[in-house]
Amino acid sequence: MRVLAHPTRLRLLGLLRERGAQTAAQLGDVIDEAPGTISYHLGKLASSGLIEPAEAQSTDQRERWWQATTPLTSWEPADLLGDPDTLAASSALQKSIAQAYAARFTEYIDTAATLPREWVAAGASGDRSLRLTAGELATMRGELEEFVDRWLDTSAAHDPAAADGAEPVVLVYQAYRRP
Repeated sequence: MRVLAHPTRLRLLGLLRERGAQTAAQLGDVIDEAPGTISYHLGKLASSGLIEPAEAQSTDQRERWWQATTPLTSWEPADLLGDPDTLAASSALQKSIAQAYAARFTEYIDTAATLPREWVAAGASGDRSLRLTAGELATMRGELEEFVDRWLDTSAAHDPAAADGAEPVVLVYQAYRRP
């Protein structure tokens, strides 16, 4: 968790998951970092088992390709409540993730005027304050996860190479007891 809590590493892993196998140079172009810096962070992600070498996508033998080992990273924070060190690592990672969500949404807001009207109209952002029991919140979590899984199946059916009009869409949802 501590390895992934670094904002650059978190972004690199996200890019590998979203775009598939990439080289340090390709990733560096996207996040405007030197390939050497990117290689360092990729090494840290690989040492934690979050990424692995991928089959070369070109004939240039000098290029090293990387891919994510899993489509997502998840853990149950409640299971960490008895271990202060692991809980601190989880907290640091969750804060990095929250900052990444905020940065991505800010980027969307800044570029919304350049997007086609139908994409802006189709987007959503909002919040509600609900009064639920812990059991009801757990039920809602399960229903949200089922809902997202259903849309993941639809998303997987879209061939990224096909011109079917599908574009990457970010979905973020949060549900928690207000402290």
